[in-house]
Amino acid sequence: MIDILRDLYNLPPIEIKKLAGYDNVNYLVTTSNNIFIFKTYTYDKDLFDLVVAESELLDHLSKSNDNHYPKPIKTKNGEWTIIIDFDRRRTIIRLLSYLEGDFLAEVKHSPTLVKAFGVFLANTDLQLQGFNHYTIRARRYVWDIQHLDLIEPFIQDISEPHNRSIVEYFIQQYSEVVLPRLYELRKSIIHNDANDWNVLVNNGQITGLIDFGDVVYAPLVQEIAVAITYVIMGKKDPLQWAGYLLNGYHHHFELETMEIDLLYYFIAARLCISVCNSAHSKKLDPKNEYISISEEPAWELLNVWLSINPVKAKNKFRTAVGNPVEQADPVEKKIEKRHQFISPIVTLSYNKPIYMDRAAFQYMYDVYGNTYLDAYNNIPHVGHSHPKVVEAGQKQMAILNTNTRYVYDLLDEYAERLLSKFPSKLNKVFFVNSGSAASDLAIRLARHHTMHDNIMVMEHGYHGHTIAGIEVSDYKFSKKRGPGQKPWILKTPIPDTYRGKYKGEDAGQKYASEAMDLLHNFGKPVAAFIAEPIVGCGGQVPLAPGYLQHLYGAIRAQGAVCISDEVQTGFGRLGDYFWGFEAQGVIPDIVILGKPMGNGHPMGAVVTTDEIAQAFEEGVEFFSSFGGNPVSCAIGLAVLDVIEEERLQHHALEVGNHYKHLMNELKQDFSNVGDVRGSGLFLGFEIIDENGKEHTSLAGHIKNELRNRNILVSTDGPFDNVLKSKPPLCFTEADAEMVVENIYEILKIQ
Repeated sequence: MIDILRDLYNLPPIEIKKLAGYDNVNYLVTTSNNIFIFKTYTYDKDLFDLVVAESELLDHLSKSNDNHYPKPIKTKNGEWTIIIDFDRRRTIIRLLSYLEGDFLAEVKHSPTLVKAFGVFLANTDLQLQGFNHYTIRARRYVWDIQHLDLIEPFIQDISEPHNRSIVEYFIQQYSEVVLPRLYELRKSIIHNDANDWNVLVNNGQITGLIDFGDVVYAPLVQEIAVAITYVIMGKKDPLQWAGYLLNGYHHHFELETMEIDLLYYFIAARLCISVCNSAHSKKLDPKNEYISISEEPAWELLNVWLSINPVKAKNKFRTAVGNPVEQADPVEKKIEKRHQFISPIVTLSYNKPIYMDRAAFQYMYDVYGNTYLDAYNNIPHVGHSHPKVVEAGQKQMAILNTNTRYVYDLLDEYAERLLSKFPSKLNKVFFVNSGSAASDLAIRLARHHTMHDNIMVMEHGYHGHTIAGIEVSDYKFSKKRGPGQKPWILKTPIPDTYRGKYKGEDAGQKYASEAMDLLHNFGKPVAAFIAEPIVGCGGQVPLAPGYLQHLYGAIRAQGAVCISDEVQTGFGRLGDYFWGFEAQGVIPDIVILGKPMGNGHPMGAVVTTDEIAQAFEEGVEFFSSFGGNPVSCAIGLAVLDVIEEERLQHHALEVGNHYKHLMNELKQDFSNVGDVRGSGLFLGFEIIDENGKEHTSLAGHIKNELRNRNILVSTDGPFDNVLKSKPPLCFTEADAEMVVENIYEILKIQ
């Protein structure tokens, strides 16, 4: 190398030091009176053209004579970039001037310094407005946000499945929100990598920008997005710090409103590029520490970014540059309009209803910029807007969506996959499009099989909103405005070991004996006994241990069938078990499925035995217009894939145990917390008064106060005094801690 520097550049080096690099090898060259950067690249024709273009760009910037950027140094023959044999390989080389200064990553940030960085970057981009180069314009580069699709092959190199899903979610959002508007954005040649290790600081001033190797022709807003991404890493209030940089930039190079409004998605996309490249590069070169230097803070920021409502980010960015913020209609106005078309009998949650805009995983976002931690909604089972589920539906919808009167692969593929989760006895499935429709069909199956009409039900049980569903739902028919209990309905007491009359290890047997007595005294044969493994509307009450083992035999002995309603408890939510009936050590004859099957897409099913299915075949044809359609099947398969890939059943067990432990600790501090019950992420916390009675008003207060603190739970039970928490299964231990900490604060001051 000494000979190369002497022969090509007339430089007698005193010291040569190898520097860390990402794709190329660089050296710090010190002479008696100057310092240079000697850059080497493994030869590639396209790369050579790009390095030549970069040198021309640096020469363009050097004409300002401000020494803010590296200057290309020509060889004795007047060339900036040449090809030689170096280190036994064909190599591109060039020499650049060295800029003194500390890296922005190594100095303490202040609002003034970050704003100054914005000003500096704006001035750089203003200078680049006068530069054009066909090689740079033609570049397709993995670090170029506008070509976000280039990182998709790297996603599988991310080892943690849920992290992969977060990246896929943001890529999906970029495709939905940014791509349709990409052609409208201003484009320019930009540096594209103004990260804090490429920005120099001297005496509290931004003095330099180095490493133009990522230069691209791209949307101008991409420049500020990249810079913001690295400035806000590790900051407690990332939007505030982003605002400082944005303010400095905008007041020297004005951004358009659309650019500002899309900035949230550009920042998310840059983070996705960063973590994907780190994962891929680690796979190729596990020992290169430089590769993963920003990986951990990038993941931390990506998770923080997920918790930020895009509307909030947009409004903060607009405020930072002095633009007006768009005001959404007041929720009261939206409710008034809603009631013009929708009856108030379709109720709203909370004293202050929420005007929602979008949702992601365990977060929901309203139109005003607020983010809500969803500790309540169990329908988005694997997470709101899970990208794998969304993609499955989108793809299949573009191919085929029809009904089961036609033959198509997805129907039997999904049926086989779903039934593989059940005991072999349960080997037939009927698809519908809701849990209510499934309950209705289950009752039909039971009545047709047994030729009896009477149904034995559980106290406080709920099985849907159809006529048959209401008839078998004590939660509905016993309400003040309910239709009352029909003569063909036999109701058995809920086997509640907290409030009920039987406690201890034999409570299940005692409750079952009582139910058997009721069955005997009813004097009429029943077609079925239907119950949930955990009675949700009863207040998240688990059936007493052994209850179904003792009762199922008596039910079957008189010719009836046993129905387990798994609409809320199925698909791994309980942690220890994939289905709730497994917790009781029984196998039902009919299983009802719904809610989580489609992660929000309307799906339901009835799973049963060959014998019951064959009996049903003797009746009129069964058909559901939407049950089992190809789109639903594709979505259902995706849900099962996510449960397995992200190990969500195990995750529900671990997080649920932690959640219950925290609530039991809270119970020691506050006598208002009675029973803490449930399994996995299907939990209930009973709120009581000083006499141990149901404290409905306090439970309602906690629920609504949590809502005011942007945490969503609900209340249930016959006295509406049980806080219920059944969140998406991506809910974390930190999320559980947030819920419990806020309940603590509410109880402390109530």
